[in-house]
Amino acid sequence: MYDKKELCNKIRSVFPDVGECGIDLKVDYDAEKSAWVVYLKKDSHELKTYLESEDANTCMEGKQCIGLGFQIAQLKDNVKTA
Repeated sequence: MYDKKELCNKIRSVFPDVGECGIDLKVDYDAEKSAWVVYLKKDSHELKTYLESEDANTCMEGKQCIGLGFQIAQLKDNVKTA
């Protein structure tokens, strides 16, 4: 198993520009939804998405990051245009 810091580092490794150019990243686990919550913030704009544990697990195992990649890319684009 992994913690939120490890997942956050994985997101940063897939998207190295997250955390740069004024985009902040935060990751927490929502036990009620059994999913990871990924927050992106730029200035006063903040967006979040839920990442299913199965998608996060697959990515953390180095198999594929399609679910993670798609959601983070979409959030990142939305924050940049906000």
